[in-house]
Amino acid sequence: MKQIILGTRGSQLALAQAELAKQAVGRLPERPEVITRIIATTGDRRLDISLNQPSSKIAKGLFTKELEEALLTGEIDIAVHSLKDLPTELPPDLELAATLPRHDPVDVLVSKSANSLREIPVSGMVATGSPRRACQIAVLRPDLHVTDIRGNVPTRIAKLLAEGSWNSLVLAKAGLERIGYSLTGSRMEFAGQGLLVSDLVEILPAVGQGAIGLEIRANDVGLKQMLTSVNHAPTWFCTGVEREFLRLLGGGCQLPLGVRTRIREGELHFEAIFFDECGKPRSGVVSGQYQTPWEAASALLDKIYENAK
Repeated sequence: MKQIILGTRGSQLALAQAELAKQAVGRLPERPEVITRIIATTGDRRLDISLNQPSSKIAKGLFTKELEEALLTGEIDIAVHSLKDLPTELPPDLELAATLPRHDPVDVLVSKSANSLREIPVSGMVATGSPRRACQIAVLRPDLHVTDIRGNVPTRIAKLLAEGSWNSLVLAKAGLERIGYSLTGSRMEFAGQGLLVSDLVEILPAVGQGAIGLEIRANDVGLKQMLTSVNHAPTWFCTGVEREFLRLLGGGCQLPLGVRTRIREGELHFEAIFFDECGKPRSGVVSGQYQTPWEAASALLDKIYENAK
């Protein structure tokens, strides 16, 4: 292929991730010309939609549907996704072909005064658009008030500074660092103002958080073969385990589910927490050598339900 067209959302973060994909594809031995095309998604246009209570008709593929439509019509050759936004069930004519090396998936607390979740004042206000984060915060600090927030990263930080009653905001470290914010020394600067930043290791990240997925047409065999050389095998396996676990749970991207997956010395360490319809948390951990993502995901799900008996 002499030319490859990447499709991406138009946010600052999406464009930064598309640039990483462009660099990776541009380094292929075939040296194709790589073009980036911006595709607006429903999630970008409809900032009035709460991710805490999404409509059943538009929740699935909120940030991916239009990109997939552009793939199917041939307008683009590769859709570049934040993997956490990509549903586990893809259209039959599309498939996930590769994942780029994963950034640290940890969530961070961006705060006016707190260096950790426990330092937020009693009954303090924390902003997040994620049901997963909100549920885990409620377990760790039931006194805190969680408020919904939408918009890109700079918009959210600006809202934190503008709202006098808000103490903190929860964001993904990968998103902050990919758009150029320096988080050294547990501080960051925004619009000339200093904010405290700390890793929330006690909160399990979203499925696929920090990873970039490359989706293609299933019949594009040549491109699929080309992309094997940019695929990062550890990221592919770990995110595959997470996505398979989510699929087995039967949930979409908005299921309150947190996961952490690591490979150390040849062993997979996989932990998860999810919340049932009554809001009750269920969690578990498994470690070992697994041949497939399904094997690891099934092992943890079986353990969690066994413990619940």
